[in-house]
Amino acid sequence: MVMLRATLVLFILTGLATLADTSSGSPTGGTNSVPAAVSLLRSDEIKIARRSEQLRAQCIEGRRYIAGRVLQVVPEGLVVDSGYSVLLSPPFNQSWVVSGTVSVSRDANAVEEKKPNALCIGVVFLSNIPKRPSVKAFDYVLLHGYPAGEYIYSPVPGVQKNARRFSASLERAVEINMGREAK
Repeated sequence: MVMLRATLVLFILTGLATLADTSSGSPTGGTNSVPAAVSLLRSDEIKIARRSEQLRAQCIEGRRYIAGRVLQVVPEGLVVDSGYSVLLSPPFNQSWVVSGTVSVSRDANAVEEKKPNALCIGVVFLSNIPKRPSVKAFDYVLLHGYPAGEYIYSPVPGVQKNARRFSASLERAVEINMGREAK
């Protein structure tokens, strides 16, 4: 909802700027409708739209391939041990879920690069995954993930660990990050 509203405000602002540039040549666009329309938009909505677009750009820049073995399936998503680069190539890249019966190994000395589309290395939490096909523990997954904060998971009862959180949905990642900033 926040992303949709922010995009709408940005679209309106872009349209108003275009109208002002293409009107009769005066600095105000030749009419009183542009300043009146701009004054209707609250400055906080403009700030939210700008921040939303900044977060969107950061999420795209932080995008990683989550390619790894599912350690846990929880209602909110999956805990994944990522770093299996072999999943990026055929025949494994035909679906986002690969059966746990295949024999693949994790890259022993892999280092995560700091660039978009790099292979994510380590234990991560992946939310907003597709509904189909269903995923079971020890299956393998291959999806783009957008950074969305941290997640605390419990590998065994009584133990809690932090993991980077990624969302398979860019829009949801932006919403999660906007929500974190609001707190």
